[in-house]
Amino acid sequence: MPNKSLLVCAFFFLCCFAILQAQEEKNTAIKEPTIKSEVPKIIETDSIVEIRDPINPLAPAKAAFYSAILPGLGQAYNKKYWKIPIVWGAIGTGIYFYTSNNKEYHRYRDAYKSRLAGFTNDEFYYDGNGNKLTTPTVTDEGLERGQKFYRRNKEISLLVTLGLYALNIIDANVDAHLMQYNIDENLSLAPHYKINEFDASSSLGLTLNFNF
Repeated sequence: MPNKSLLVCAFFFLCCFAILQAQEEKNTAIKEPTIKSEVPKIIETDSIVEIRDPINPLAPAKAAFYSAILPGLGQAYNKKYWKIPIVWGAIGTGIYFYTSNNKEYHRYRDAYKSRLAGFTNDEFYYDGNGNKLTTPTVTDEGLERGQKFYRRNKEISLLVTLGLYALNIIDANVDAHLMQYNIDENLSLAPHYKINEFDASSSLGLTLNFNF
């Protein structure tokens, strides 16, 4: 009898131990999915990505308006200061040639009108020392050709100057547009990393963006 009692007690303790072990394994199995499903709420962003300034839709119009008021002012608004001497030099050269050709045109025209009125005292009747000549250095036909030549040249100079003035406005407007275009390579093709909130899995891929 004592041996049977010891066997029964040992069997009872073994059963209790097995039941407790099975219950602990069951609890552990239930808790594991809960731990895996936890997802960090804060994801650190890449510090290399640069935050750009907001786009100003009125910037191109302002730059063109400033250049129309004063050539080179639109380039200063776009902070392209190295373009200002180029703009002033180009327009200044056009103005110089127009003024020079206009002056020569009036010289020949005034002398021609004076001769038509019967006078012989225009500047072409005198030499470099101020002595009057019997025959002028420029004939009447030469005065006509000179008027046509310098009138054509001053008209061309005026057109070139106006073209350079318009080009100054266009350059400021286009430059202001291009300054706001984001041509960063990270925007056209960039890698992305995503975490699935349901099973805590992660995925890695590429993002391709098209801007129209």
